[in-house]
Amino acid sequence: MRLTTLFLLFAFASFASFAQKTSYSVLVYTKNGPGYVHDNIPSAVAAVQKLGSENHFKVDVSADPVVFEEQNLAKYKVIIFTSTNNDVFDTDAQRVAFRRYIEAGGGFVGVHSVTGTERKWGWFKSMVGETFSWHAKFQPFSVINISPAHPSLQGVPLKWTKEDECYFGFELYPGIQTLMMHDVTTLDQSQKDLITKHKGVYGDYFPAVWTQHFQGGHIWVTTLGHAKENYQEPTYLNHLLQGINYIAGQVRKIDYSKAFSTGKDDGVRF
Repeated sequence: MRLTTLFLLFAFASFASFAQKTSYSVLVYTKNGPGYVHDNIPSAVAAVQKLGSENHFKVDVSADPVVFEEQNLAKYKVIIFTSTNNDVFDTDAQRVAFRRYIEAGGGFVGVHSVTGTERKWGWFKSMVGETFSWHAKFQPFSVINISPAHPSLQGVPLKWTKEDECYFGFELYPGIQTLMMHDVTTLDQSQKDLITKHKGVYGDYFPAVWTQHFQGGHIWVTTLGHAKENYQEPTYLNHLLQGINYIAGQVRKIDYSKAFSTGKDDGVRF
């Protein structure tokens, strides 16, 4: 009896340990289309892998768009595009598979230049929340946390002064909830004309980090994270971890019975 009890306790402990180590899975996708490719991508991948190891989620990494197939994507609570740029899919079938994953309740985290991804695909741009237009030169500037009570901003400074590229965009989707904003007044004013041009109607502040629930899916985007060194900085790593954890917590089940698209350019449903 005692051996049986010990065996059951050992089995339970092993199962609990395994479950803790694999609480959910994420896919980090890194493919870039023709054009500029960030040198931070290997650092970002290593950072997410380390965060996964320390925080009990499994991390798969790929730059191959063949991973965008419904059965494969169903394994993941979160798909992370880290500093992707330009066209990152090879076929429209892959685009539809990604779109249906979002409609099925999937999670998406976009990092830094993700707003410059798939610039000719209207649905993707709405899902991300904006399209990249320009960034100010790499420099110290301030980012303001305007939603400190939001679950994805735990431990994020109220005013975060860091070296980065201040991203601007256009085609902003009205459904996004801005969580952090660039303080445009803290930028080097030697680029004042370009800053004025690209900030548009936003005045002294421009969205930097946002979230939205879009077509069944759950989206979180940060435009921060240009430098390789960011992916070793505790403040930035916490920022990224909070975004991943928040989206993973929003995803209950990947349910393709809720997906409705058959083409990449099917209309948005409300």
